[in-house]
Amino acid sequence: MALFARAFLVISLLAGLAHADTLKIAIEGKYPPFSQMDAKGNLSGFDVDIVKALCKEIKADCQLVQVDWDNLIPALNKKQVDAVVAMMSVTEDRKKLVDFTQRYANTPAFFFAKAKRIPYVFITPSRVAKMVIGVQADTTYDRYVSEKYAATSKVVRYKAADEMYAALSRGDVDLVLDDVVVGYYGFLKTPKGKGFDMVGSAIVDPKYFGDGQAIAVRKGDKALAERFNKALATILENGTHQRIQGQYFFFSIY
Repeated sequence: MALFARAFLVISLLAGLAHADTLKIAIEGKYPPFSQMDAKGNLSGFDVDIVKALCKEIKADCQLVQVDWDNLIPALNKKQVDAVVAMMSVTEDRKKLVDFTQRYANTPAFFFAKAKRIPYVFITPSRVAKMVIGVQADTTYDRYVSEKYAATSKVVRYKAADEMYAALSRGDVDLVLDDVVVGYYGFLKTPKGKGFDMVGSAIVDPKYFGDGQAIAVRKGDKALAERFNKALATILENGTHQRIQGQYFFFSIY
């Protein structure tokens, strides 16, 4: 009986350890207000708070790892991290490389330029012909601009969003395409964004931008995706998601 009790205790402990596992979560850290490095070198932002809420629900010890955008999927597939939370749009091309959870955000794309520089309700290739367009490399925005505007405009690609907006501020490019929230909060609402504005209309083409942003996991890791999906459903239901987004935005991004 004592032997059985000890065996049961060991099994219970192992089950507890398996439940409270350690996960490495990749976050870009260069995409405010979704993620950025604070003055002390710590990751902060909407993505970070969402990760913390989800990991609390799945009872996992999550370690945040800062990874540059172009290395996010490679790091995941090399098993250097277990998941990616970086406002990654769910597209058909990316589905070939990774699996996704249900979306945790859904924000459109927008062009940004000098205020009144481009006074059109709709931006078209002919209306910005010969202008220089900046975009973050290897993103859905890059693909959209490359396929729709490269024939009539020069496209300049930047490794990170902050480099792209710095180029816009200097006048190196005439307009940039980015997530509406990042452009608004991460640029327009900062001193560097003075004199600039959103131009044109929201761009929501599913062919390029998918159906929202979700967590990426390794291909075939359905167990982890399902754990995150259940946790996401919980924080959407109990108000945690709404509380977190309310700390950063005055409108819903879901």
